[in-house]
Amino acid sequence: MKQFEQSELLKSLPKQFFASLVGKVGKVMAQGHDVINLGQGNPDQPTPSHIVETLQKASANPMHHKYSPFRGHKFLKDAVATFYKREYGVDVDPEKEVAILFGGKGGLVEIPQCLLNPGDTVLVPDPGYPDYWSGVELAKAKMEVMPLTAENHFLPVYEEVSERAKEQAKLMFLNYPNNPTGAVATAEFFEDTVAFAAKHDICVVHDFAYGAIGFDGKKPISFLQTPGAKETGIEIYTLSKTYNMAGWRVGFAVGNESVVEAINLLQDHMYVSLFGAVQEAAAAALLESQQCVNDLVKRYESRRNTFIQGLREIGWDVTSPAGSFFAWLKVPKGYTSEQFSDLLLEKAHVVVAPGVGFGIYGEGYVRVGLLTDEERMREAVSRIKKLNLFKKRIDNPF
Repeated sequence: MKQFEQSELLKSLPKQFFASLVGKVGKVMAQGHDVINLGQGNPDQPTPSHIVETLQKASANPMHHKYSPFRGHKFLKDAVATFYKREYGVDVDPEKEVAILFGGKGGLVEIPQCLLNPGDTVLVPDPGYPDYWSGVELAKAKMEVMPLTAENHFLPVYEEVSERAKEQAKLMFLNYPNNPTGAVATAEFFEDTVAFAAKHDICVVHDFAYGAIGFDGKKPISFLQTPGAKETGIEIYTLSKTYNMAGWRVGFAVGNESVVEAINLLQDHMYVSLFGAVQEAAAAALLESQQCVNDLVKRYESRRNTFIQGLREIGWDVTSPAGSFFAWLKVPKGYTSEQFSDLLLEKAHVVVAPGVGFGIYGEGYVRVGLLTDEERMREAVSRIKKLNLFKKRIDNPF
């Protein structure tokens, strides 16, 4: 069959690092091994029943069998505004400051195309979510990385951004609670962010995908809670993690009116909004009881405690994440992140994601998803222990 050549645009997209990991895992599983996969970011719990039931009922409504309004149903945008007021004390204009998205990823990839011209500069966290890179490449823009290091609690240091990058940057991505590090932002950091962005005329895009998932009694804060935040950018929220709705592909952007309009304009040319029944279910998720969210956070925190304590007991000196459902673990001396992840897969049949897949500053770490039950996590620790890579500590408080 004739093979048509791909466009230069497709050829220029970043290589999908984790595709090779999936291939490696598939080979080990094909050999009949029991593999514990902690390398993915796919929620393992079902969508709460009241959300599913809302979809089931709404899907029978003939109104939803027609095209939805181009920019989403008013009832969902009103629900977003109610959600932000209730959860964060932030007032949102549902018509001018909310854009309905086909999942958070869609908005993150779209935003560079909405605001940038070829050659423009984007500030990107490193390590960070790889799909930021995809959106930058589609816009033919340039990336300037902001290192996230343990020494600064995995927050970028704006004073270390070069003067050239400060003056040329038009867009900046942030993400707290953070994927992959599990770090959280402080109010002071967001205040610094607003001041930095205002001074250099940079639009901030805060990826709030893990906004509901904070531990030790501390709720993650919204960027929009910061005075002046709406003047400097937007926040992108997805229902994928908070409500276990990853496969439903629904999220929203909230904040600066001009940015929301730009997103809506691009989407006017690409979609005719989401299936109305999905929008109705999303509104139910945002407006009805949040007990399911509270229970989910408790589940992740319990898994975190079990896993981190187990690793410390076998002598692995690890840091406990403050948020998200990821743990960011320093690899033993003598290994690269990819070598160590290969070793765990081949010898322990435990899958972790090598940190270098999230950027050059991810080297020396692996990412673990807290996305399987505690029994399997204990089993993963037991398998890692048998490799005798760590010297067990006598005094090992959690």
